Amino acid sequence: MDSTLITHYRTTDYRVRLLQGGWASIRIDKVLPAALQALTGGRGWAFITAWNPQSMLLPRSLNHAAQIALLGALRGLRRTLYIRPGLGAGRDWREPSFFVIGPELEEIDKLAQQFHQNAYVHGLGAGAARLRLTSDRPPHGQAG
Repeated sequence: MDSTLITHYRTTDYRVRLLQGGWASIRIDKVLPAALQALTGGRGWAFITAWNPQSMLLPRSLNHAAQIALLGALRGLRRTLYIRPGLGAGRDWREPSFFVIGPELEEIDKLAQQFHQNAYVHGLGAGAARLRLTSDRPPHGQAG
């Protein structure tokens, strides 16, 4: 995968909407923010989107439809305990996303592949956020 795109993924601000308002920002290789640590209860979590598959810009209508399908798929996983809206924010782009607690990495891997995502962010409890690459194919576009 293109090193420039990986750098974009690694420097993205992965924002999770908090129940009380505002956002908590997840950063790669940093511990999970305190506001999200309480939600995880030590369980596994992931930050994933269905927008712009393989980092190719798509029309908003197609991205929105894919995101709704991803939400349904996340809700359908037996281990899903909690889902919060999120936003992946790069220097000049934004992608609606989900912060999900509970599913196994293998389940999230399958969804990332199903929705043609190059990568997603995951972690365990309060531990450091990790970038997980899901494809060794070179990306075609510029979006995150």
